[in-house]
Amino acid sequence: MTTVPVFLYHAVTDDPPAWIAPFTVTPRTFVEQLDRIADSGLSVIPLRRLVAAQRGGPDVPAHSAVLTFDDGFADFYWTVAPLLAERELPATLYVTTGAVHAPGGRATGSLLPPAPMLNWRQIASLDAYGVEIGGHSRTHAQLDTVPGRQLNDEVVLCKRELEDVVAHPVTAFAYPHGYSSPAVRRKVQKAGWSSACGVGYAFSSPADSPLRISRLMLRSDITSQQFQNWTAGRGAPVAPMPEQLRTKSWRAYRRLRAGLGRPVGGPPES
Repeated sequence: MTTVPVFLYHAVTDDPPAWIAPFTVTPRTFVEQLDRIADSGLSVIPLRRLVAAQRGGPDVPAHSAVLTFDDGFADFYWTVAPLLAERELPATLYVTTGAVHAPGGRATGSLLPPAPMLNWRQIASLDAYGVEIGGHSRTHAQLDTVPGRQLNDEVVLCKRELEDVVAHPVTAFAYPHGYSSPAVRRKVQKAGWSSACGVGYAFSSPADSPLRISRLMLRSDITSQQFQNWTAGRGAPVAPMPEQLRTKSWRAYRRLRAGLGRPVGGPPES
Protein backbone atom coordinates (compact mmCIF):
# COMPACT_ATOMS: atom_id res chain seq x y z
CA MET A 1 0.00 0.00 0.00
CA THR A 2 1.22 3.51 -0.82
CA THR A 3 2.03 5.41 2.37
CA VAL A 4 1.57 9.18 2.44
CA PRO A 5 2.89 11.14 5.41
CA VAL A 6 0.50 14.03 6.04
CA PHE A 7 2.50 16.23 8.37
CA LEU A 8 0.63 18.28 10.97
CA TYR A 9 2.21 21.47 12.32
CA HIS A 10 0.92 24.09 14.70
CA ALA A 11 3.15 27.06 15.58
CA VAL A 12 6.62 27.54 14.10
CA THR A 13 8.42 29.97 16.38
CA ASP A 14 11.28 30.38 18.84
CA ASP A 15 9.02 31.94 21.48
CA PRO A 16 5.66 30.16 21.72
CA PRO A 17 3.15 30.69 24.53
CA ALA A 18 3.55 27.97 27.14
CA TRP A 19 0.26 26.27 26.28
CA ILE A 20 1.26 25.55 22.67
CA ALA A 21 5.00 25.03 23.26
CA PRO A 22 4.82 21.19 23.28
CA PHE A 23 3.22 21.32 19.82
CA THR A 24 5.67 23.88 18.39
CA VAL A 25 8.78 23.50 16.29
CA THR A 26 11.42 26.20 15.91
CA PRO A 27 12.05 27.83 12.52
CA ARG A 28 15.46 26.14 12.43
CA THR A 29 13.91 22.72 13.01
CA PHE A 30 11.23 23.43 10.42
CA VAL A 31 13.86 24.27 7.81
CA GLU A 32 15.77 21.10 8.69
CA GLN A 33 12.58 19.08 8.25
CA LEU A 34 11.83 20.66 4.88
CA ASP A 35 15.39 19.83 3.81
CA ARG A 36 14.96 16.27 5.04
CA ILE A 37 11.75 15.92 3.00
CA ALA A 38 13.60 17.08 -0.12
CA ASP A 39 16.64 14.88 0.54
CA SER A 40 14.44 11.82 1.07
CA GLY A 41 12.94 12.12 -2.40
CA LEU A 42 9.44 12.91 -1.17
CA SER A 43 7.35 15.15 -3.40
CA VAL A 44 5.03 17.50 -1.51
CA ILE A 45 1.63 17.44 -3.18
CA PRO A 46 -1.52 19.48 -2.51
CA LEU A 47 -3.94 17.84 -0.12
CA ARG A 48 -6.60 17.80 -2.85
CA ARG A 49 -4.53 15.30 -4.88
CA LEU A 50 -4.57 12.85 -1.99
CA VAL A 51 -8.29 13.43 -1.46
CA ALA A 52 -8.99 12.85 -5.16
CA ALA A 53 -7.18 9.50 -4.97
CA GLN A 54 -9.15 8.54 -1.87
CA ARG A 55 -12.33 9.30 -3.78
CA GLY A 56 -11.41 7.00 -6.65
CA GLY A 57 -9.42 9.36 -8.85
CA PRO A 58 -5.85 9.02 -10.12
CA ASP A 59 -3.39 7.60 -7.62
CA VAL A 60 -0.90 9.92 -5.97
CA PRO A 61 2.68 9.89 -7.22
CA ALA A 62 5.02 7.50 -5.47
CA HIS A 63 6.83 8.99 -2.49
CA SER A 64 4.33 11.80 -1.84
CA ALA A 65 3.80 13.90 1.28
CA VAL A 66 1.37 16.61 2.37
CA LEU A 67 1.95 19.63 4.63
CA THR A 68 -0.84 20.90 6.91
CA PHE A 69 -0.97 23.56 9.62
CA ASP A 70 -3.64 23.91 12.30
CA ASP A 71 -5.23 26.83 14.17
CA GLY A 72 -3.94 29.87 12.27
CA PHE A 73 -0.94 31.20 14.19
CA ALA A 74 0.55 34.49 12.99
CA ASP A 75 3.94 32.90 12.43
CA PHE A 76 2.51 31.11 9.41
CA TYR A 77 2.35 34.45 7.59
CA TRP A 78 5.72 35.79 8.72
CA THR A 79 7.84 32.62 8.92
CA VAL A 80 6.23 29.59 7.31
CA ALA A 81 4.76 31.02 4.11
CA PRO A 82 8.05 32.57 2.91
CA LEU A 83 9.89 29.28 3.47
CA LEU A 84 7.23 27.36 1.56
CA ALA A 85 7.20 29.91 -1.26
CA GLU A 86 10.99 29.75 -1.55
CA ARG A 87 10.73 26.00 -2.10
CA GLU A 88 7.47 26.16 -4.12
CA LEU A 89 5.74 23.79 -1.69
CA PRO A 90 1.95 23.59 -1.37
CA ALA A 91 0.27 23.51 2.03
CA THR A 92 -3.14 23.58 3.68
CA LEU A 93 -3.80 25.98 6.55
CA TYR A 94 -6.74 25.13 8.82
CA VAL A 95 -8.15 28.26 10.47
CA THR A 96 -10.08 28.47 13.74
CA THR A 97 -12.28 31.37 12.69
CA GLY A 98 -13.12 32.55 16.20
CA ALA A 99 -9.40 32.97 16.90
CA VAL A 100 -8.75 35.25 13.93
CA HIS A 101 -7.63 38.71 15.00
CA ALA A 102 -9.70 41.59 13.71
CA PRO A 103 -7.56 44.50 12.44
CA GLY A 104 -6.29 46.41 15.45
CA GLY A 105 -8.01 44.09 17.91
CA ARG A 106 -8.00 40.72 19.64
CA ALA A 107 -9.96 37.58 18.92
CA THR A 108 -12.65 36.81 21.45
CA GLY A 109 -14.60 33.93 19.93
CA SER A 110 -12.29 30.99 20.55
CA LEU A 111 -11.51 28.49 23.29
CA LEU A 112 -7.81 28.74 22.42
CA PRO A 113 -5.71 30.58 25.01
CA PRO A 114 -4.07 33.86 23.97
CA ALA A 115 -1.46 33.66 21.21
CA PRO A 116 -0.43 35.72 18.18
CA MET A 117 -2.92 34.70 15.49
CA LEU A 118 -3.53 35.62 11.86
CA ASN A 119 -5.91 38.39 10.91
CA TRP A 120 -8.44 38.23 8.08
CA ARG A 121 -6.34 40.36 5.72
CA GLN A 122 -3.40 37.99 6.10
CA ILE A 123 -5.64 34.98 5.49
CA ALA A 124 -6.96 36.54 2.28
CA SER A 125 -3.40 37.30 1.17
CA LEU A 126 -2.25 33.73 1.86
CA ASP A 127 -5.17 32.42 -0.16
CA ALA A 128 -4.27 34.73 -3.03
CA TYR A 129 -0.70 33.43 -2.98
CA GLY A 130 -1.88 29.83 -3.30
CA VAL A 131 -2.06 28.49 0.25
CA GLU A 132 -5.17 26.34 0.62
CA ILE A 133 -7.33 27.79 3.39
CA GLY A 134 -9.36 25.24 5.31
CA GLY A 135 -11.64 25.25 8.32
CA HIS A 136 -10.83 24.21 11.88
CA SER A 137 -14.22 25.05 13.46
CA ARG A 138 -15.25 28.37 14.98
CA THR A 139 -14.13 27.92 18.60
CA HIS A 140 -11.87 24.83 18.60
CA ALA A 141 -14.42 22.83 20.61
CA GLN A 142 -14.29 19.06 20.94
CA LEU A 143 -16.89 18.47 18.25
CA ASP A 144 -17.82 14.96 19.34
CA THR A 145 -19.07 16.31 22.70
CA VAL A 146 -21.12 19.37 21.69
CA PRO A 147 -24.92 19.47 21.15
CA GLY A 148 -26.36 19.48 17.65
CA ARG A 149 -26.98 23.21 17.31
CA GLN A 150 -23.47 24.10 18.42
CA LEU A 151 -22.02 21.44 16.13
CA ASN A 152 -23.88 23.03 13.24
CA ASP A 153 -22.44 26.45 14.09
CA GLU A 154 -18.92 25.08 14.44
CA VAL A 155 -19.03 23.32 11.09
CA VAL A 156 -21.38 25.39 8.92
CA LEU A 157 -20.66 28.93 10.09
CA CYS A 158 -16.91 28.32 10.01
CA LYS A 159 -17.23 27.50 6.31
CA ARG A 160 -19.39 30.54 5.65
CA GLU A 161 -16.98 32.90 7.41
CA LEU A 162 -13.99 31.66 5.44
CA GLU A 163 -15.80 31.76 2.11
CA ASP A 164 -16.93 35.34 2.79
CA VAL A 165 -13.25 36.32 3.12
CA VAL A 166 -11.62 34.34 0.30
CA ALA A 167 -14.62 34.69 -2.06
CA HIS A 168 -14.61 31.09 -3.26
CA PRO A 169 -15.59 27.69 -1.85
CA VAL A 170 -13.42 26.13 0.85
CA THR A 171 -13.62 22.37 1.11
CA ALA A 172 -10.92 21.15 3.54
CA PHE A 173 -11.69 20.73 7.25
CA ALA A 174 -9.69 19.53 10.27
CA TYR A 175 -11.22 18.35 13.53
CA PRO A 176 -10.06 20.28 16.62
CA HIS A 177 -7.93 17.99 18.82
CA GLY A 178 -8.37 15.38 16.08
CA TYR A 179 -11.69 14.38 17.66
CA SER A 180 -14.59 13.22 15.51
CA SER A 181 -17.34 10.62 15.51
CA PRO A 182 -19.63 9.14 12.85
CA ALA A 183 -22.22 11.84 13.60
CA VAL A 184 -19.63 14.62 13.36
CA ARG A 185 -18.29 13.26 10.09
CA ARG A 186 -21.81 13.12 8.64
CA LYS A 187 -22.37 16.75 9.64
CA VAL A 188 -19.07 17.78 8.06
CA GLN A 189 -19.94 16.02 4.83
CA LYS A 190 -23.46 17.47 4.75
CA ALA A 191 -22.05 20.98 5.25
CA GLY A 192 -20.09 20.64 2.01
CA TRP A 193 -16.59 19.86 3.25
CA SER A 194 -15.07 17.29 0.87
CA SER A 195 -12.23 16.28 3.19
CA ALA A 196 -11.47 16.33 6.91
CA CYS A 197 -8.28 15.56 8.81
CA GLY A 198 -7.90 13.94 12.19
CA VAL A 199 -4.60 13.00 13.79
CA GLY A 200 -4.14 9.28 14.25
CA TYR A 201 -0.32 9.35 14.39
CA ALA A 202 -0.37 7.22 11.26
CA PHE A 203 0.47 7.49 7.59
CA SER A 204 -2.42 8.25 5.30
CA SER A 205 -2.92 6.36 2.04
CA PRO A 206 -5.18 6.35 -1.02
CA ALA A 207 -7.36 3.87 0.91
CA ASP A 208 -7.73 6.22 3.89
CA SER A 209 -11.09 7.89 4.54
CA PRO A 210 -11.26 11.40 3.06
CA LEU A 211 -13.35 12.41 6.08
CA ARG A 212 -10.88 11.04 8.63
CA ILE A 213 -7.45 11.55 7.09
CA SER A 214 -4.65 10.41 9.38
CA ARG A 215 -1.75 12.76 10.09
CA LEU A 216 1.63 12.71 11.81
CA MET A 217 1.90 15.50 14.36
CA LEU A 218 5.17 17.40 14.69
CA ARG A 219 5.86 18.15 18.33
CA SER A 220 8.81 19.80 20.03
CA ASP A 221 10.05 16.39 21.21
CA ILE A 222 10.08 14.69 17.80
CA THR A 223 13.67 13.62 17.15
CA SER A 224 15.45 14.01 13.83
CA GLN A 225 15.68 10.20 13.64
CA GLN A 226 11.93 9.82 14.09
CA PHE A 227 11.25 12.41 11.42
CA GLN A 228 13.72 10.68 9.11
CA ASN A 229 11.89 7.39 9.67
CA TRP A 230 8.61 9.06 8.72
CA THR A 231 10.07 10.42 5.50
CA ALA A 232 11.24 6.88 4.72
CA GLY A 233 7.78 5.41 5.35
CA ARG A 234 8.71 3.80 8.67
CA GLY A 235 7.77 4.20 12.31
CA ALA A 236 3.98 4.51 12.14
CA PRO A 237 0.97 2.40 11.09
CA VAL A 238 -0.87 3.00 7.82
CA ALA A 239 -4.49 4.14 7.69
CA PRO A 240 -7.25 3.18 7.41
CA MET A 241 -7.48 1.53 10.78
CA PRO A 242 -10.58 0.60 12.82
CA GLU A 243 -11.44 2.93 15.67
CA GLN A 244 -9.87 1.59 18.83
CA LEU A 245 -11.81 0.74 21.97
CA ARG A 246 -9.80 3.23 24.02
CA THR A 247 -10.81 5.99 21.59
CA LYS A 248 -14.48 5.16 22.07
CA SER A 249 -14.06 4.99 25.84
CA TRP A 250 -12.22 8.32 25.95
CA ARG A 251 -15.00 9.91 23.86
CA ALA A 252 -17.66 8.59 26.24
CA TYR A 253 -15.78 9.98 29.24
CA ARG A 254 -15.34 13.38 27.63
CA ARG A 255 -19.03 13.50 26.73
CA LEU A 256 -19.96 12.70 30.30
CA ARG A 257 -17.71 15.43 31.66
CA ALA A 258 -19.01 17.92 29.09
CA GLY A 259 -22.58 17.07 30.07
CA LEU A 260 -21.71 17.84 33.69
CA GLY A 261 -20.27 21.20 32.69
CA ARG A 262 -16.72 20.06 33.47
CA PRO A 263 -15.14 19.41 30.06
CA VAL A 264 -11.67 17.94 29.86
CA GLY A 265 -8.92 18.08 27.27
CA GLY A 266 -6.54 15.32 26.43
CA PRO A 267 -4.46 13.66 23.79
CA PRO A 268 -5.57 13.77 20.17
CA GLU A 269 -7.73 10.92 19.02
CA SER A 270 -5.91 7.88 17.72
